[in-house]
Amino acid sequence: KRMQRALRFEGDDVITIFKGLQLDIGAPPQFMDFRYTVHDRWHGEFHLDHCGALLDVEPMGEDYVRGMCHDIEDPTFDATALATNRRAQVRPVHRPPRIPADRKPHCAWTVIIDDSHPEVGFIPELAIVGQTRAATTGLDPIDETQPGQADYSGPLLSDFDFGAFSHSALVRLADEVCLQMHLLYLSFALAVHKRAGDDVALARSIATKQLVGLAGLAGERIHHALNLPGGVEGAVRVMELHPLFNPAVYVLADFGGDRVHLRPSPAHEDQAWPSLVSPEAVAPLQAIAFAVDPHLHVDIDGSPTEWTAVITETDTATKEFSEVSVAKFSGGSTFVFQPRKSLPLTPV
Repeated sequence: KRMQRALRFEGDDVITIFKGLQLDIGAPPQFMDFRYTVHDRWHGEFHLDHCGALLDVEPMGEDYVRGMCHDIEDPTFDATALATNRRAQVRPVHRPPRIPADRKPHCAWTVIIDDSHPEVGFIPELAIVGQTRAATTGLDPIDETQPGQADYSGPLLSDFDFGAFSHSALVRLADEVCLQMHLLYLSFALAVHKRAGDDVALARSIATKQLVGLAGLAGERIHHALNLPGGVEGAVRVMELHPLFNPAVYVLADFGGDRVHLRPSPAHEDQAWPSLVSPEAVAPLQAIAFAVDPHLHVDIDGSPTEWTAVITETDTATKEFSEVSVAKFSGGSTFVFQPRKSLPLTPV
C-alpha cells in the first residue's frame, strides 16, 4: 500500500495488483521472473519463467517445496489482495512440486476479482505491524520537476523500467524498500516471539542470526554493485548505504572517517534491526566489514541505543560468519540483473 501511494497507482483492479507485485520486496525482479497477462480490469494471469525461491528449496526435498510454494505463498497472496481489493482471489493453475521435475513455467496463477468472492479475512499481525513507526514513517515526496518519470500511474509494463524514473523517484523507491525490509523483519520477529514464548534470549538469538546473515550478504552485494573502495573507507560507505541503517529518517546515524555513530531512533522504538546491534552485539557490523575486507575489525562503545562503532584494519583475517555462509546457499546471493526492454501490457 505504501508503494502504491508513493508512485501514485492506487486502485482496486488486477492491474494495480500486478504493479504492486513488480515492486514487492518478496518478488525481486528477474530472480522471481513474473510474466503477466491482463484480460480486463478484473481478470488476469501470471506465471514465473524463473523462480529463484523454488530453485533454492528444490534440492532440499518436497517438504521444503510445499512449505515455500503452498504454506508461505497462500497467505502472502491474501495479504496482496488486502492492499488492493479484498475480493481478489489468486489461485494456482499449477505450482510445485513440479511434475515432471523440469516443468516450465515454474508455476502459473489466475487473479480474479468478483463481487461474489468472500472478502479476505482480517490478519491480526497486520494491525500490530501497522501501528509501528516503520509503517507510519513519512518519506520525502518525489520531486516532479526532475527529468524522468515521477510515478507509475501510466500503463502496466512487462518489466518495471527503473532507468526511466527520475533520481528523486529512485531515491524514494530505495527508501521504501529499506523501510519495508524493516517491516518484514518486524513481522518475522512477531512470529519468532510467538513460538519462543517466554524464552526472550532464544528469540533475540534467532533474530540476530538472521540479521548477521542478511548484513554480510547485503554488504557484499552493495560493495560489488557500486564498485566501492576497499578498506575502512569502503566499509563505512557500505554501512551508510546498508538497509540496516536506512532510510535515514527511520535510523538516525552519522558516518565519517573510520566510524559510525548511531543515535536513539524510531527504529529503536519498534525494536527493529538497529536494536540488535550494541556494544555487546557487534556481529552484524562485523559481518558487513568482513564483506568489504576480512582484515577489518569493528569495536562498539556506548549504550544499547546510542553508540559509536570504530572500524580498524588489522593484520589478521577473520573467518566468514556461518550465518552469512548459510545465506549464500541461495542463488540470490550471486544473482546478476540483466537490462531489459519494457513493453506496455494491454488486455488480451
